[in-house]
Amino acid sequence: MAEFIDGIIKCWQQYGPSYLEGARNTLIISLVGTIIGCVIGFAVGVVQTIPSDKGDPVWKRILLGITKVILKGYVELFRGTPMIVQSVFIYYGARMVFNIHMDIWSAAFFIVSINTGAYMAETVRGGILSIDPGQTEGAKSIGMTHLQTMLYVILPQAFRNIIPQIGNNLIINIKDTSVLSVISVTDLFFTHKSVAGALYLYFESATITMAIYLTLTVTASALLRLLESKLDGDDNYDLATTDTLAHTSGMYTYHPKEKTLEDFK
Repeated sequence: MAEFIDGIIKCWQQYGPSYLEGARNTLIISLVGTIIGCVIGFAVGVVQTIPSDKGDPVWKRILLGITKVILKGYVELFRGTPMIVQSVFIYYGARMVFNIHMDIWSAAFFIVSINTGAYMAETVRGGILSIDPGQTEGAKSIGMTHLQTMLYVILPQAFRNIIPQIGNNLIINIKDTSVLSVISVTDLFFTHKSVAGALYLYFESATITMAIYLTLTVTASALLRLLESKLDGDDNYDLATTDTLAHTSGMYTYHPKEKTLEDFK
C-alpha cells in the first residue's frame, strides 16, 4: 500500500501540471462541444417538428420531406456508432477521401459537437412534443408562424424540461472525450497514457486520472442542479400590478349596499 501511495505521489510530482493541462483541455472540448451540439440539436429538433399539411405547396412538402429524411439519417448515424469510430472516420477519412486537413482541436470540437447534436435533436424533439398542443394551437390562432411559436412559446418551456438531459450530455462528454486520444488530442486520458508509459505506473496514474474525472463530473452536476433550482423560481408568487383598475381575485373585496325601505317599495 505504501508503494502504491508513493507511486501516486511520484506521478503527481513529476507530471502534475500535465494532468491539469489535460483536465483543462477535456473541460474546454466538453463545454464547447456541448454548447454547439445543443444549438445543432435545437435546430434539428425544430425542423423535425415542422408540420406538413395537404394545403401546402407540393414543392414545400417535398423539400421538407427530404430534409427530414436527411436529418433523421444524421441522427441515426451518430447515435448508432461509437464516438471513437467517428473520430477515426472523420479525422483520417477526411484527409484520405476529401483531402481536408483539420487540425486536432478543430477535429475534436467538430466530432463532439455533431455527436452531441444527434442526441440533443431527439431530446429537443421529445421536449417540444411534451408541451401541451393547445399552446401551439393558441399561438397559431393569433397569427404566429411556426418559427415564432417555437421561439416565443414552445422552446422556452421545452428548454426547462430538457435541462437535466443537457447536463447528462455534458457529463457524458467529459468522460467520452477520452476516446479522442485515438487522434492524439492531448486531453486528460492522453496525459494518463503518456505518464503511465513514461513511469510504468499505470494503476497509480489511472487513480489520479479517475479522481480528476470524478471531480469534474461532480462539480458539473452540482452547478447544473443549481441552474435547475434557479429556473424553477420561488415556491410562492405575489401578484403585482401597477394598474389600479386591473384588480384580480384577492385584491378587491365587494361590499354589498345596505338595503333601505325604499328598496322594498
